[in-house]
Amino acid sequence: MWSFDSMDAFLFAASRAFCSPLGLFIQIQGFCICLLLALGWALASFVRSKEIRRLKESTKSGNEFAFLCYDINDLEHSNQVNLPRVSVVMPLKGFGEHNLHNWRSQITSLYGGPLEFLFVVESTEDPAYHAVSRLLKEFEVGVDKMHKDTKYVLFLDDDVRLHPGSIGALTAEMEKNPDIFIQTGYPLDLPSGSLGSYCIYEYHMPCSMGFATGGKTFFLWGGCMMMHADDFRTDRHGVVSGLRDGGYSDDMTLAAIAGAHKRLITSPPVAVFPHPLASDLSFGRYWNYLRKQTFVLESYTTRVNWIMNRALFSTHCYLSWGFVAPYLMSGIHVAAALRLYFKGYSFGAAALPCTGLLLAGSLAICTVIELLSMWNLTRIEVQLCNLLSPEAPPLSLASYNWCLVFIAMLVDNFLYPISAMRSHFSQSINWSGIRYHLKDGKINKIERSKEKGPKFTDLGGKHLYGKKGAPNNGSFLRSLSRSFVHWRQPKKYDV
Repeated sequence: MWSFDSMDAFLFAASRAFCSPLGLFIQIQGFCICLLLALGWALASFVRSKEIRRLKESTKSGNEFAFLCYDINDLEHSNQVNLPRVSVVMPLKGFGEHNLHNWRSQITSLYGGPLEFLFVVESTEDPAYHAVSRLLKEFEVGVDKMHKDTKYVLFLDDDVRLHPGSIGALTAEMEKNPDIFIQTGYPLDLPSGSLGSYCIYEYHMPCSMGFATGGKTFFLWGGCMMMHADDFRTDRHGVVSGLRDGGYSDDMTLAAIAGAHKRLITSPPVAVFPHPLASDLSFGRYWNYLRKQTFVLESYTTRVNWIMNRALFSTHCYLSWGFVAPYLMSGIHVAAALRLYFKGYSFGAAALPCTGLLLAGSLAICTVIELLSMWNLTRIEVQLCNLLSPEAPPLSLASYNWCLVFIAMLVDNFLYPISAMRSHFSQSINWSGIRYHLKDGKINKIERSKEKGPKFTDLGGKHLYGKKGAPNNGSFLRSLSRSFVHWRQPKKYDV
């Protein structure tokens, strides 16, 4: 009769429990999640690859400007003079290492029609104001300042790096199909090497499937949205009032409006933009970014919007922990098998079925398939970005650490439900030095404090207050502890 110590007994009992019908369901469900992610990335890769082939074929046929348009005749002066006017609106907050490069990629667009840029800052004390003033001789702000003849308005995040032909490609699609309500795109994150940056890359990758459709989509990214200017002038469907009257998330609000009024959202296959992450992006800044993403689901404009957000909240939380749980179970299976091996026990003596190792091996295979599919989509999007920006330094996959990508997958999916619950109960978020408070799904209070706020933004690592900002020396654990204390405090709202 074998005698097991307490650790061995625990491992063997846990491994046996994980081979029960419920344990098998959880692990097989995890396999399916991995394979569905792999399938989604494979389909997205197919769409992006078609665009790469199209670009190469156009170049081989003699069009050296295929990165601007597929038909070189469209570059004739007679066609260029008829292009519609576009206004680009870009809110700015702080100034970081990649901003000048990104802004130059935007204002040096090779769009042939009338084009104006409206850079929006909160005040002249913002470091972004002084930086952008060095690029521009004239400075105007807001949609209400756009030219009366503007036909389309393009909203961009200040960390978006456009291709020379991006504005032209978006405009061409709008001209081709007047029924389009909003055109959007999605970023290709370029991790800086920290775990936090890889967690953000991993968070965005599943979402990228919804933007690699080559056309109609239900998803919307606020970092790149082209719309009809008249929709803003006339407040069509409440696009202005919905955002002005307590709206927090521009993309979620506009996506809800599009769904309610059955309006078309599209994402052209060339709308993928390099997004370099800050070189000093810490894990604490990643956590605050995740908090912002889950906080968005707490905002809503209508009952239908609330139901959609609750469904997304529940589904994402379930799938996140459904993804992580099989790895914890497989770890127990492998640990139990190793204890058997090193102690000289037999599977029969420990009453331990071989099913656990089979499940762990199956999960390993599914994980490899998933990572290969993610790697392939990233490789294709890197290649597409290089073709669309031939003048820029080429992007490369060489800097990606796929071991960190795997770790980020586990960390991000484990933390997402925690962040979602935190956002649900707190109903507030500190983003870029500004704390927003929600009540009934709308912003009802905004607090600005340089003394209490962070010195840098969370993603771009941009300076928010120049030399006057307070340093942010808190660790991730300290941030969580402060969040817990704030969570326990009674909430006060300004009515």
